[in-house]
Amino acid sequence: MENIIFSSGLAFLITFFSIPVIIEVAKDKKLFDVPGERKVHNVVIPTLGGLGIFAGFIFATLIGVPPSETSVLQYLMAAIMIIFFMGIKDDILILTATKKFVGQLIAAGIIIKFGGIEINNLYGILGFYALPPTAAFLISLFTIVVITNSFNLIDGVDGLAGSLGFLTSLIFGIYFYYAGQTLYAIMALSLAGSLVGFLIYNFSPARIFMGDTGSLLIGLINSILVIKFINVASDPSSLIPLNSAPALGFAILIVPLFDTLRVVSLRIINRRSPFWPDRTHIHHLLLDIGFSHKTITLTCVATNILFIAIAYILSFAGTPIVMLALSATSILLVGIVYYFRQKRKKMVTKGQLNEKPILHSHKIFTFTGETIAQD
Repeated sequence: MENIIFSSGLAFLITFFSIPVIIEVAKDKKLFDVPGERKVHNVVIPTLGGLGIFAGFIFATLIGVPPSETSVLQYLMAAIMIIFFMGIKDDILILTATKKFVGQLIAAGIIIKFGGIEINNLYGILGFYALPPTAAFLISLFTIVVITNSFNLIDGVDGLAGSLGFLTSLIFGIYFYYAGQTLYAIMALSLAGSLVGFLIYNFSPARIFMGDTGSLLIGLINSILVIKFINVASDPSSLIPLNSAPALGFAILIVPLFDTLRVVSLRIINRRSPFWPDRTHIHHLLLDIGFSHKTITLTCVATNILFIAIAYILSFAGTPIVMLALSATSILLVGIVYYFRQKRKKMVTKGQLNEKPILHSHKIFTFTGETIAQD
C-alpha cells in the first residue's frame, strides 16, 4: 500500500511541477496549437503536456514497483517508450498516419508477445470462447491499437481525455490493488496521479494541451490495464473474481472506445479513410448543441460512470447480454444527441440563434508553418 500511495503522489508532484516549465519552453520555441477553422480556442496554447504526464508516470512507476514485481515491466516500458517517442515526433515534426500505425503495431506486438498481455477468450461474445493462438494475437493487437487511438480521438475539448483517463486508471488501480496485482495497481495509479497534476493546467480554460504524446500514452496504458483486468477478473481463483469481466472492461472505457468504433465505422461505410478527420465525434456533437468545454467533460465522465454502474448491476446476466445492453444504450444516447443537434441547427438556420459552434482540433504548429487537421 505504501508503494502505491508513494507512486501516485510522486507522479502528481513531478507532473504538476514540470508542466509550468514545459509551458515556458513551448512558448519560447513557438510550439503552439494555433486557433483555426476547426477550433474553439481564440488564443495560441502550448502543447506537449504529454511530456509532463510521461515524466510523472515513468519515474513513479519505475521507483514504486517492488523488485519482485518487475518480471514483465521491462517489456511494457519498452512498448510505452515507443509510443512516447512517436507521439513527441508527431507533435513536433508531424508523422503520417501510416508511420503512427506501424509504430502502434510494434508496441502492441511487444506487449502481447513478451508482456503476456493477451485476450485468449471471448467469453461467449458472438458465440466464441477459447481462442487459438493466432486469433488471440490478432484480436489482442486490434484491441490495443483501437484503445490507444480512442483516447487520441476523444481529445477534442479541454479536460476531456485527461478526465476520462483519470477515471479509467483510478478504477483499474483500485481493482488491481485489492486483487493483489501490485505492478498494475502502481501503473494505473501513477497514471492517475500524473493526470491530476496535468488537469490542473488543462481544465477549461486550458493553459496547455497534452498532444499526441499524452493521448496515445494514456490509450496504450489503458489497453494494457483493461486486458489484464479481463484476464484477472475472469479467473475464478483470483482474489476478486467478477461476473461479465469483459463487459465491465468495455464499460470502464466505453465513452472513448464506443465513440471511436462508431466514428471509424461511419467513415468506412461512407467510403472514407478511417483516419480522415470529420465532425462526428461525441464532443463535436455536444459542441454543436451548445455545450461548453466543462459541461462536455463533466457529462462524458458522468455518463461513463453510469455505464460502469449499469454493467456491474447487470453482470449476473453474462458477458454477451451485458455487452448488448451497453451497445444498445450507447446507440440510443448518441441518437438523442443527434436529434438535439439537428434541432439546434434548424434553429440556427431560422435565425433563432446567432452563434455557430466551431470545432476543435489539437495539433501542434511549428515555425515551418505546416498544419494538418486532426481530430
